[in-house]
Amino acid sequence: MTEVSFPGLGWHFNINNVLFSFGNVEVYWYSILVCGGMLFCAILAMLDSKKNRFSEDTVADIMLITIPCAIIGARAYYVICEWDYYKGDIHKILDVRSGGLAVYGGIILTVIGLFVFSKIKKIPFDVLLDYGLAYVPLGQAIGRWGNFFNQEAFGTTTTLPWGMTSAKVQEYLQHNCPNLDSSMPVHPTFLYESLCNLTLFFIIRYVRRKCKYRYEITSMYLIGYGIARFFIEGLRTDSLYIGDTGIRTSQLLSLILVLVGLGTIVYVRYNKLERNELPASCFTVKTAAQVRAIEAAEAAVETKTSSEKAAESKQTVKAEKKSNNSGKNNSGNKKKSSSGKKRK
Repeated sequence: MTEVSFPGLGWHFNINNVLFSFGNVEVYWYSILVCGGMLFCAILAMLDSKKNRFSEDTVADIMLITIPCAIIGARAYYVICEWDYYKGDIHKILDVRSGGLAVYGGIILTVIGLFVFSKIKKIPFDVLLDYGLAYVPLGQAIGRWGNFFNQEAFGTTTTLPWGMTSAKVQEYLQHNCPNLDSSMPVHPTFLYESLCNLTLFFIIRYVRRKCKYRYEITSMYLIGYGIARFFIEGLRTDSLYIGDTGIRTSQLLSLILVLVGLGTIVYVRYNKLERNELPASCFTVKTAAQVRAIEAAEAAVETKTSSEKAAESKQTVKAEKKSNNSGKNNSGNKKKSSSGKKRK
């Protein structure tokens, strides 16, 4: 058990990073929260599929692709950045239980996996990416709490009232940050990122039905998460760096994501690239029939509307002609009347 304190708020918690054990096998809170977050997002994506004209089967396929890609990519990214520690030891590389996952690696490999899947299934890439990324912030918000139970991914020391401290935090600061006062509380950066991701999720959820251009939802995620992570990463004490440059890897990637997101929005809006729809072949037989019925009904409404407009236009033309004719007749009668008076 570890006592975690928030001295400024007067809060004290006793936590254990192990949720339960099976014999000699320990199941950690971190793994449960990461996997649970993914599972919860998958269920929610399926529940949302009908009202967003998406297929539950396609959601299941996406999850079968993205979950392993996210885990492998996150681990590979971390190992590459810490290669001096992992090189030559395959057991350390495969030992995910000891920690070492990086969000950006998971995102990168997930996007690559979705791209390959879209080509194989012949589904527009923007449809998969926009639908899938809408749930990523929620999964990240849940998974970040694994850092709380592990007492990791925290920031520098702070005097703010929500500063956090524990024996693990103090030990880490003493060994890795000798220039910091280990007795002081630190920024709970895991909490900052969790709240930012949760906010981003609800914003995307609110505006997604109103987005009409390709990759708009994806761009919102890239910009929102990129900005949040850029500033939060600047507070962390465990950042990964690019060699000996002093440049934080995640901050550089965050900046790139923001620029890519902004550039994408400008490009799709300038070229008026409207969102694609999920092909009817991706739906089950029953759902596909329902979709075709909806499309037929919409087409009938459009045809009816067009015919009504045409009929109204014809009536307007007839009314104008009738009005013009009556005007001509009235003027003719006036002329006849005046000529009759002159004859008299």
